[in-house]
Amino acid sequence: MKVNRRDFMKAAALAGVVSGLPFAARAAEGGAAFKTQLHKALIASVADDATCERIAKAGFPGVELTKKDVTVEQARQGRLTAEKHGLRIHSFMGGWADFNNADEAARRKSIDDAKQWIRLTAAYGASAILLVPCRVDGKMPAPSKFKIDFDPKTLLVKSVVEGDNAPFADYIAAQNRATELSRQAVEELIPVAAGEGVVIGLENVWNNLWVQPPFAAAFVRSFDDVWVKAYFDLGNHIRYAPVEEWLRTLGRTIAKLHIKDFKLDRAVGNDGTFVKIGAGSIDWKSVRKVIDEIGYNGWVTVESEGYTDAEHSALMDRFFAGQRA
Repeated sequence: MKVNRRDFMKAAALAGVVSGLPFAARAAEGGAAFKTQLHKALIASVADDATCERIAKAGFPGVELTKKDVTVEQARQGRLTAEKHGLRIHSFMGGWADFNNADEAARRKSIDDAKQWIRLTAAYGASAILLVPCRVDGKMPAPSKFKIDFDPKTLLVKSVVEGDNAPFADYIAAQNRATELSRQAVEELIPVAAGEGVVIGLENVWNNLWVQPPFAAAFVRSFDDVWVKAYFDLGNHIRYAPVEEWLRTLGRTIAKLHIKDFKLDRAVGNDGTFVKIGAGSIDWKSVRKVIDEIGYNGWVTVESEGYTDAEHSALMDRFFAGQRA
């Protein structure tokens, strides 16, 4: 039976599978194999010969691309170049959208831009696009003080801390407006994503939205669609909850993973700072076990500095094998 791209990708999305090269990781202790397979990737702007050669020589089988001002034909050529070097373009970083802009014309442009990014993702041969719907600002609780109470049906936030929420009334209103407009925008994107065979990976990345695991998971699941999942960064939200809690709560909604590290310090601004992988507050042995526990098979893309490509490659191998980074 002949299977077209759309049918194949739909089956993959339904199964929660992100295709890639096999990596049979074994646990550091006891030698037992993990049930899940992880595949390492780097981030790059474009897939030209020099970039692909550098990434492949460092031992990475995959790449996530970021350059958006390219044509569909250029994206197709990038795919061919990557394949020539034995690389898989597994994801495209669409990045920041502006779905909650107060100006209707600006919102329309942002949605149309996202549709084009989805087409570029398909042309690159990637299975998912990273999309940050929008951002809000204003007076918010400290990360450790958040306790979001929201309606599971409407996703409207009732409160963000225990006790007096009056100081955060504007933030709550902005959060609710952002949720409503983002849902409308993503609903419009779903038919395009389905037609192209591309999963929309929603990421809440320091945009002050959906900052606790139950709320973020509820937002993703509210679409009830195989083409909408979560793109989760292992280092971005430890300020709000342990990485293990995020992984368990998002579970099968996760389409892709980024990896970076964060050093918690509640006495400084932002409750800490980003550091090179292994120098922060994340227990990487524990995180690898939970990744296996939730059944995530797929790509883990480095979004961090502090090491050479080759050092990042070796670090990823250790992490995949259940060792400390």
